[in-house]
Amino acid sequence: MVAVITTVSLAFVGYLATYFNGLRLAQRQARLARINLQLSDFYGPLFALIEANSRVYDTFSARFARPDGRDPFRHDVPPTEDELAEWRTWALAVFIPNIQAMRDVVVTKADLLIEQEMPQVLLDLCAHVSGYEITAAGWAQGKYEEHLSLIPFPGGLLREYTRERFMSLKGEQVRLLGGPTKRPRQQRPPTPRER
Repeated sequence: MVAVITTVSLAFVGYLATYFNGLRLAQRQARLARINLQLSDFYGPLFALIEANSRVYDTFSARFARPDGRDPFRHDVPPTEDELAEWRTWALAVFIPNIQAMRDVVVTKADLLIEQEMPQVLLDLCAHVSGYEITAAGWAQGKYEEHLSLIPFPGGLLREYTRERFMSLKGEQVRLLGGPTKRPRQQRPPTPRER
């Protein structure tokens, strides 16, 4: 009788161990699947668009910098008509499509947010895009009084928010995949002599 009780007890303990291990693995897989989706559909595209937009804006700023290094929109002397015409070209070709794509990610993929509520910085982004759409509509009608969005771009805060969430999710993804948990050191670009 003791042998039967021991056998049944061991079988029951084995079943429980298998059940809880399977449950833990299923939860881990579900978490990994959600993180993959958050990275591929929300934070990854948003991060890439913000970085690309920032680099293109830096290029515009450098190309049209005033002698003191500031761009025409961050200067005491207002932009010239030629600078404004260039700005409209850059804005219509690159900046407005980029921020519209950012807004579309936020609006269509909000279910993938880490937070329970929509962060203010993302609401500010959406408002900024709408403000630029009004400005661009004026340009289409030949009205050039406005050249910026009616609502400021939350650039620094948005860049920080997106980078922080992206890196956090990437770290958790690596951990769930069983990879190293330390962030890799960023390598410096090679100097011209090293190339």
